[in-house]
Amino acid sequence: MNKEAWKEVEAAVAVSRGRTIKELFVDDPGRVARYTASAAGWTLDWSKNRIDTPTWRALLKLAEASDLKTEIERMFTGEKINRTEKRAVLHTALRNCDPEAKVFVDGKDVMPDVRSTLAKMAAFAERVRNGEHRGHTGKRIKYVVNIGIGGSDLGPVMANIALAPFGKRSIKCYFVSNVDSTHLAETLREVKADQTLFIVASKTFTTQETMTNALSARAWLMERLPCVNPNNVVAKHFVALSTNAAEVSKFGIDLENMFGFWDWVGGRYSLPSAIGLSLMLFIGPRNFTRFLKGYWKMDRHFRTARFDRNLPVILALLGILYSNAYGAESYAVLPYDQYLSRFPAYLQQMDMESNGKSVDRDGKRVTHATGPIEWGEPGTNGQHSFYQLIHQGTHLIPCDFIGFCKTHNPIGDHHDKLMANFFAQTEALAFGKTAEQCRAEGDPEELVPFKTFEGNRPTNTLLADELTPETLGALIALYEHKVFVQGIIWNIYSFDQWGVQLGKVLAKNVLADLTASGTPVLRHDASTNALIARYRKVLGR
Repeated sequence: MNKEAWKEVEAAVAVSRGRTIKELFVDDPGRVARYTASAAGWTLDWSKNRIDTPTWRALLKLAEASDLKTEIERMFTGEKINRTEKRAVLHTALRNCDPEAKVFVDGKDVMPDVRSTLAKMAAFAERVRNGEHRGHTGKRIKYVVNIGIGGSDLGPVMANIALAPFGKRSIKCYFVSNVDSTHLAETLREVKADQTLFIVASKTFTTQETMTNALSARAWLMERLPCVNPNNVVAKHFVALSTNAAEVSKFGIDLENMFGFWDWVGGRYSLPSAIGLSLMLFIGPRNFTRFLKGYWKMDRHFRTARFDRNLPVILALLGILYSNAYGAESYAVLPYDQYLSRFPAYLQQMDMESNGKSVDRDGKRVTHATGPIEWGEPGTNGQHSFYQLIHQGTHLIPCDFIGFCKTHNPIGDHHDKLMANFFAQTEALAFGKTAEQCRAEGDPEELVPFKTFEGNRPTNTLLADELTPETLGALIALYEHKVFVQGIIWNIYSFDQWGVQLGKVLAKNVLADLTASGTPVLRHDASTNALIARYRKVLGR
């Protein structure tokens, strides 16, 4: 992080720290207009934050001092900004809707391949949706089971729930990620073999959890649809999202039904790629195109808007303010729409896998906090769970409230009541309730300390007209770019994830010990050795 620019932020915060959000509103009648901006169908109100003009100017100078504009262009133009893996970072190319656009990696324009893959996905999706592609027995596909993990699961799960109002309800989508056999077993109880299409999502087609589940699903299918040539059944009921043609063919999948993607697409950013096939099957190619256009609108806004009106930059700077100046260790994402129930879980991977780093881009230990813990639940459920801690607890937890003016399911006054809570919570968090107000309402003196809310809890409000494919795509892109901006300012690499590797490597050795036919010689630490021994004893090994 740029030390000189950060010192200016700290100096501004030292002056403003003693002023509450309530006082900032009283002193600045134009605050809301100045701290509200709109883009790609979304309006962001960040006026209920602990910022005054000097603090905000210092944060914007921090972005400039980090050479953010140059770094944005480096990403969009295909430079290899993922230095530890020597890769470009081009998820933005996946949703570039400009038919004339050209984006180069190693001298090759990648856009023709992007467009070709999308067209191939669309053609296949239409064949499934209109009944042209059928199962081995001739029945229409009714169930889609996506088998993947990490970015190959979290994005598709979230988006299929979020865009249910636009889905083909006769197609039911299921998602299997966990290598725990329960996940697969419970899913297979819900589907019929002769009407099920399995999507196996693994770039290398060697991912342990995914391939274990895929092989078990294939065995289940073979038991129920016996055939002289099993590959004839597999070809009708399995497709692959992969680049390893040899392993895909070996599995029995028709290579015509293999949809590829590229090493410049990180898993947690891959939803607009072939990884989104389950979503396209559900909502159709036309709505999937609308989804991509939402991403694209936010991409263009991020690339061109000045920083003080740039929604991803604004969210990023506010997050840095609370992480690095106020010591906040987490932030909550609180969607007031049940369709976004899995959005916080999706953001956990996007944010925490990207910026959960303790080494900077020079390979040195960082001296400042980096990626915060992200968490959340839909409103109003969360209000009856953890809001108590946000309002009156000892931890500072900045919150993003996400809502929509219109509902897809108008029943009585449900939506008005939902949104009344949405608006009221940010008001309560910002302005609180004084002891004097409690007394004026007749609260007994002994209860006044318990019923007082100090307020001054920061929130951002993101509001759109309605949840649509476009607004969902734009919302995802907003948070993607927020994470990118924070990585640049913190001087860390946001697009690798070496921290997930060690456990995988150790698990292979542990698996050999768990399944050894004789008594293995355990060479782990004393705790792990004892746990393995107990496991084996229970299973009689």
